[in-house]
Amino acid sequence: MIVYLKNSDKFEIEDGASAADLACKLGLQKKALAATVNGTTTDLSTTLRNEDTVTLLTYQDPDGLAVLRHSLAHVMAKAIVDNFDADAKLAIGPSIENGFYYDILSSRSFSTEDLPAIEEKMREIIRQNLPFVRSTMTKQDAIDHFKSTGQKYKVELVEGINDTHVSLYDVGGFLDLCRGPHLPSTAYIPLDAFKLTSVAGAYWRGDSKNDMLQRIYGAAFADKKSMASHFKLLEEAQARDHRKLGVELELFHLDDVAPGNVFWLKNGCILFNLVKDYITQVIRRHDYFLVQTPQLLNRSLWETSGHWDKFQENMFIVNDDETTMAIKPMNCPGHIICYQTGAVKSYRDLPVRMAEFGLCHRNESSGSLHGIMRLRAFMQDDAHIFCAPEQIVSETLDICSILKEIYAKFGFTDIKVKFSDRPAKRVGSDAVWDLAEKSLMEAANAAGLTYTLNKGEGAFYGPKLEFVLRDCIGRDWQCGTLQVDFNLPERFSIHYIDKDGERKTPVMIHRAIVGSIERFVGILIEHYAGKFPFWLAPTQVVVACITDESAEYATKVFHILRNARFRTQLDIENEKITYKIREHSSKKVPMILVVGKKEMAENSLNVRLLGNQNTSTVSLDKIIDYLNDFKDNVK
Repeated sequence: MIVYLKNSDKFEIEDGASAADLACKLGLQKKALAATVNGTTTDLSTTLRNEDTVTLLTYQDPDGLAVLRHSLAHVMAKAIVDNFDADAKLAIGPSIENGFYYDILSSRSFSTEDLPAIEEKMREIIRQNLPFVRSTMTKQDAIDHFKSTGQKYKVELVEGINDTHVSLYDVGGFLDLCRGPHLPSTAYIPLDAFKLTSVAGAYWRGDSKNDMLQRIYGAAFADKKSMASHFKLLEEAQARDHRKLGVELELFHLDDVAPGNVFWLKNGCILFNLVKDYITQVIRRHDYFLVQTPQLLNRSLWETSGHWDKFQENMFIVNDDETTMAIKPMNCPGHIICYQTGAVKSYRDLPVRMAEFGLCHRNESSGSLHGIMRLRAFMQDDAHIFCAPEQIVSETLDICSILKEIYAKFGFTDIKVKFSDRPAKRVGSDAVWDLAEKSLMEAANAAGLTYTLNKGEGAFYGPKLEFVLRDCIGRDWQCGTLQVDFNLPERFSIHYIDKDGERKTPVMIHRAIVGSIERFVGILIEHYAGKFPFWLAPTQVVVACITDESAEYATKVFHILRNARFRTQLDIENEKITYKIREHSSKKVPMILVVGKKEMAENSLNVRLLGNQNTSTVSLDKIIDYLNDFKDNVK
């Protein structure tokens, strides 16, 4: 029979051959971990059919690594049940980015001190070269089996499967519910390329009303070198942690009196407003206007928009004797109200580009909160464009232009795009979704965007493009979004008059550039490790005197810079200059101007740049030009 390989080459192989047989024929028997057959990832034991399209997955393929990591989750669960708690109740054990985890309910409280011992038992299992063997059971037989072994979470999972049979995998007598695929055997797991990393709490099915489980995390890679690189990256990320730097640089404060909210301190408030003001400056050039909409809105509005049905669990509800209100989790319904005010719009008025830095509240679970990256109250850099269908492409091009300009200014040039199509939980008919997805795809293609499909991750009212930024240490951050929405305009019955005098429903494009301003500030803190570019630094310059004799001259320089609108700090404290330099450098101030007797006599300044041991001298009458040039040309 003939099969087609990844590069579309034909390959002849015996009838009834498996993917493993194909790997042997191609000399990949020691490298192939699994296979993709006609787009579905499967075990190497899978029997091939004539004209199948087959890709063998190795350690170099992301899908191959996912199989490796998932198999390690099973090995870890076996090690725990065999050696640490035979009565442990097992929940789920998926592969995740860079590793895997398993959720368990155990009478034993596991800690990081237990992880090396579990690892060693895992290595003992791996050395046995145990095969992963797939089997199937009827749904009822599987329920009976897991009930008999006391695995209540597996019973619940099987009961939720909409099929007559379920898939299971056995490795060394450890039988687990699993769709797979898995490695051919444990021997394919590199002994020196995985590590158990942490233990955390996790509610069963993510619901705080359910059991609290122990989640044991592990990292896994193709080889020891890749794992070492990963942990080096984690060390770097830890040093850049925005929660740590936020305290050290006096940017913000988080407090139990307001969980999921942020107290912006002086420096952080400057940084926050610099981000907001720059975005405002750019969008005004593209003919956006700003609005401000209320925080509390009547339940009826959210029912019309669909949020009450699709998003209510994430909303803060306020009840009184007469009505039910909700604190807005999104700005879009308020912008529709703004669009409806006044006379009916003409086609000549379109597009209407409406923007708001709107404060939103979402009832996030306490376990999901993370510094200023995940909050319950945040400001969204939101905009909605009301346009005619034929304007979708031109508006998408304009939005992409804005995004690229703003991302580049903040130091992000490596941008990936994801196309997120209809989710399971949505409003609107399939016909409307077909039109929205087709329109957005055409616009993305017209904009020359290369994108990957993010299946089922669209908003409940429309498909979206997600813009993912890569930071300086290689981490990805999803920031911008662009959503094409035919549903909300229809639900709110908004119109414009076209050139033929007909009433038409506009398209609504939802657009965010950075998303949550708070989260984006957190990303900037970590991207720059607190060493912000000159234009973005809360304090740009410190003027520090060496002795009391030069304090008056330092004060004069300070006023000159402040009047020129540079964010300047004066340090004329009675401390040694080495101490002053060390202190201000630790606060990551980009520039320190040191003045002493020599500088005072010469009417000059000694310039010290952060991270640079060399100094330079600039005359006082040239300092403003020097700083402007520095601001414009130094990243």
